Amino acid sequence: MGSLDGNEEVEDTNNPFDCENPPVITSLKSLQSQLHDVFKSDYINTDLVETLMKAYKSNPEDWMQYANFDRDKLTRNLVDSGNGKFNLILVCWEGGHQSTIHDHANCHCFMRQLEGTLTEIRYAWPQKDSREEKPLEEISRFPLHTSEVSYINDDIGLHRMENASSTSRAVSLHLYCPPFDACKVFDGNTGKTISCPVTFWSKYGKKMDN
Repeated sequence: MGSLDGNEEVEDTNNPFDCENPPVITSLKSLQSQLHDVFKSDYINTDLVETLMKAYKSNPEDWMQYANFDRDKLTRNLVDSGNGKFNLILVCWEGGHQSTIHDHANCHCFMRQLEGTLTEIRYAWPQKDSREEKPLEEISRFPLHTSEVSYINDDIGLHRMENASSTSRAVSLHLYCPPFDACKVFDGNTGKTISCPVTFWSKYGKKMDN
């Protein structure tokens, strides 16, 4: 269990269910409703959120209105702003698309694979106060198949995601809590970093004028 604001953790007794008795979630709207109930508290049970993400019975007809693909880059499509406590984002990947290596701005990050397969590559943080430029250390690499859920935060490390297929699309559903406007992007060869703003290709199914 973790705090949304980094304060001392406390037991949350207001959850409508527990991890041993998850609800049956048959639609994206139902998932959103369950998440809003969980995030009424300022404290988050990460196991509970992961259970909800796994319990969602995905149907492409359910989320297709948010799925926007771009030939040149992955797209981030905002589904739910979560009353400022979380956001739910649909990310669409053409074949060969990949993210940068990035952190998560001290937030919790959950990812549910809705379609296709992505590869998650995790890296150790570069040593603090080191002036030496050297490649980031890869610590793990594994596929995320349809219906699987992954979780990461900054204590675990950095990561990047990639669609290793050159022909098949992939779609993933991401939950970040709390939401963030910028993150750090890392050069895998040198460890150098810059701050990068977070932008959306669309919000609530409508294309943004970026």
